[in-house]
Amino acid sequence: MITHKYNPEQKDKGFTLVELLIVIVILGILATVTVFAVRGITNSGKESACNSDKKVLETAAESYMAQNGEYPADLATIESSGLLKDVSTGNWDYSYTAGATTYTLTATAGGPCEATVTT
Repeated sequence: MITHKYNPEQKDKGFTLVELLIVIVILGILATVTVFAVRGITNSGKESACNSDKKVLETAAESYMAQNGEYPADLATIESSGLLKDVSTGNWDYSYTAGATTYTLTATAGGPCEATVTT
């Protein structure tokens, strides 16, 4: 039979509560810094996507103008002509008045884009 005697000079080899609390605080600080860093990257990505969509819509409208002599009446007209495919048209509202020499792209209300472009 094996017996274990308590030896007061032998210390346990574990972490103290203070050491564990310090590690938890450091991890919390690192997590906070990471969250704020990622948030900035996400905002930059949305802005790039909006600018890219806007440029695609502008190019498609100008191509339609070059082929037909006037700007398209709406985004559906551009899509049906084959000049526009798989773009986030929901982020932008397109408006054109017949006979006008300009069209307007306006960011959809409540969407991620913020701008109005008249060309």
